[in-house]
Amino acid sequence: FLSLVAEFCFGFFVILILGNFWFLAVLYLLWLYLDWETPSAGGRRSQWVRSWTVWKYFREYFPIHLIKTSELNPNHNYLLGFHPHGVLVAGAFGNFCTDPPFKNLFPGLTPYLHIMPIWFGCPFFREYIMSAGMVSASKASVSHVLNNEGGGHASVIVIGGAEESLNAHPGSLTLNILKRKGFIKMALKHGAHLVPVFSFGENELFKQVANPKGSWLRNVQEKLQKIMGFALPLFHARGVFQYSFGLIPYRQPINTVVGSPIPVEQNLNPTTEEIDQLHALYLQKLKKLFEEHKSNYGIPAHKSLIFE
Repeated sequence: FLSLVAEFCFGFFVILILGNFWFLAVLYLLWLYLDWETPSAGGRRSQWVRSWTVWKYFREYFPIHLIKTSELNPNHNYLLGFHPHGVLVAGAFGNFCTDPPFKNLFPGLTPYLHIMPIWFGCPFFREYIMSAGMVSASKASVSHVLNNEGGGHASVIVIGGAEESLNAHPGSLTLNILKRKGFIKMALKHGAHLVPVFSFGENELFKQVANPKGSWLRNVQEKLQKIMGFALPLFHARGVFQYSFGLIPYRQPINTVVGSPIPVEQNLNPTTEEIDQLHALYLQKLKKLFEEHKSNYGIPAHKSLIFE
């Protein structure tokens, strides 16, 4: 969905350049230059955009539900680790970029969904995603959100990133997390409490072309991901009037479960050992969250998370 909107916005910008409104394109480029750092400085959210009626229908299509398991004190800042990435990241968008799911369950907290900085270089599209509450996934951006002295801020980071989308097959429970420790370091440096979040059903929305590790397709995808910064999973789902083939996601329930916070004391210069210790605790809590809730969402008892 975001890709389609981005293509529309870019196409509109090209029309301005090639048409008789080139001067508007020049003015916008000037604005882009002056506003370039905003995605790393908290963005520019719009309550009006986040409350559009269309988001209600978007959430009901799957449907998307946010499940609260513990209170999150708004006097603290939090770093929410979202798993898995899936293809669409629908659970993250539906729950953290539209109102009122998160707002109703966690009053006093403002969620910021961190996404790849490359998206904020797309003309006009950047304005839209910032209005929904999305900000850059850069270190400066995460620091800006977590530096809020009064608390009440929640950074939402899709830990597995673009690489994990290549594992987004129905039934897959593989998470790219063992080498991803930057979010742990950020939590320690800012004293932000860590919260594991697991979105059941995220990998069921599309069928991806088989790309096992070592295959020529996977090798090409991984090389392109390293070059461009984002992955290109080959997927399909249903059409508008038929269920055989198309790019519209299947209507599969998405249940995003927000776990209990892991208290974190501020440590401006954490050692490697301290980072590893907190990372191991986070993995333990994430696995526990999954095990406690998997039976509620159709996951067989013998299946468990796989950390890579």
